[in-house]
Amino acid sequence: MAIMTVQIPAAQVGWFEQMVKTLGWVVSKRESSVESTEDSPSVTPALRRRINKARKEYAEGQTIKCRTKQEMQQFFDSL
Repeated sequence: MAIMTVQIPAAQVGWFEQMVKTLGWVVSKRESSVESTEDSPSVTPALRRRINKARKEYAEGQTIKCRTKQEMQQFFDSL
């Protein structure tokens, strides 16, 4: 499994979430769900390690960033 961070304009979030659901992917919104789960019992130690690893990779620039709808489409087309 790969973890990808995507910055999406607020106006496009609904479209992106629908696309992700259609593909059967899992989405975690950093601003809300990940940040608010720091003390949540539903976050297992394994999930916490994955979240921390993803944050570290993001901080180190080891992620794919799509800043526009076109960049995102190009990324998906390349898969």
